Amino acid sequence: MDTAEADEELDRAFLALADPVRRAIVARLSRGPATVNELAEPFAITTQAVSRHIRVLEQAGLVTRSRDAQRRPVHLHAAVLERLTAWIDRYRLAAEQRFRTLDSVLDDLDGAATEPPSARGRDEAPGHDREDPS
Repeated sequence: MDTAEADEELDRAFLALADPVRRAIVARLSRGPATVNELAEPFAITTQAVSRHIRVLEQAGLVTRSRDAQRRPVHLHAAVLERLTAWIDRYRLAAEQRFRTLDSVLDDLDGAATEPPSARGRDEAPGHDREDPS
């Protein structure tokens, strides 16, 4: 998969997950496959509306449907979620590294500010003049 295709997949997945009903459907499917009727139970919307949400999730590659006799269970496609997580983690880890660097700099500055004057050396001690050897 080239970069443009990967970006389009990410765009479709994030757009699909922007809706709270679709996020709830994904959360429910993380526990196992379910039918449209089972997925519709907690919502005050029609099964047709839930079917449309599932279609958006299918187009984003987040879910698939299969046939099991009369049932058509919906299954979560975890690989796409893993790619989303990997994309997020890449930026999260970079941000965490910048924060660790900033923490280190701030700790160094804080340590220097709280260091007693005698530890900083005579020339740096505030209000202390050098003795004149003559």
